[in-house]
Amino acid sequence: MFTGLVEERGELLEMIGGEGGSRLIIRGSLVSVGVTVGESIAVNGCCLTVAACAGETLSFDLLGETLRRTNLGGLSRGAPVNLERALAVGGRMGGHFVQGHIDTSSVVESFEKVEGDYRLEISVPEEFAGYVVNKGSIAIDGISLTIGEVREKSCVLWIIPHTYAVTNLGAKQAGDMVNVEFDLLAKYVERLVAVRDGGR
Repeated sequence: MFTGLVEERGELLEMIGGEGGSRLIIRGSLVSVGVTVGESIAVNGCCLTVAACAGETLSFDLLGETLRRTNLGGLSRGAPVNLERALAVGGRMGGHFVQGHIDTSSVVESFEKVEGDYRLEISVPEEFAGYVVNKGSIAIDGISLTIGEVREKSCVLWIIPHTYAVTNLGAKQAGDMVNVEFDLLAKYVERLVAVRDGGR
C-alpha cells in the first residue's frame, strides 16, 4: 500500500530484456537506504518487488503483463521515474490509498503552465469513465492528485509548482503516456453494487 506522495525522482539506468519479461534497473538515492530484497517500491506508481540492490541501484523484474499495462516498457535510459516506498505502519496518510496496481496507461492530451500552476489533461478510456469524479482522487505515475474537471473523454488535473518540481511531471508533454490508478474505494463500491444486483 502506498500514499501517492512521491519520495524522490529517480533515474532509469537500464532496461534489459524484451516483451516476455525484463529487468528494470534504476537509481534512487533516498528509497534505496536500508532497502532489502523482496520489499515493494512504487515505480511510476507501479508496485514492484526489489530483486537486487547495491548502493543506490535497485533492480526489478517486470512481467510481460506489467510492460503491456504500464508506461515502463516505453521509457528510455535516463528517464526520470517517481519512487515511493511502501507505507509503514503508523505512517502519515497524506495522499490517498494507492495499491500500485495500474489500471491503464493514458495519453497526455495537454500539459501547460497557467499562471503559477500547471494544467494537465489526460485521456480517460471509456471503460474507466465511471471512476472519474470531480474532486475525486486519482494516481498519475504514482502521484496522488485531485481531479479538477471531468470532460467527456478526459479529465483535468491541476499541478502545484512543488509537485511539478519534485516528480517526473517536468519531463511530460502532450502525447506521452502516464500510468493511471483509479480510486480503490470506487472499485469496491462498483463490485458491491454488482454483487447486490446479481451481476447486472
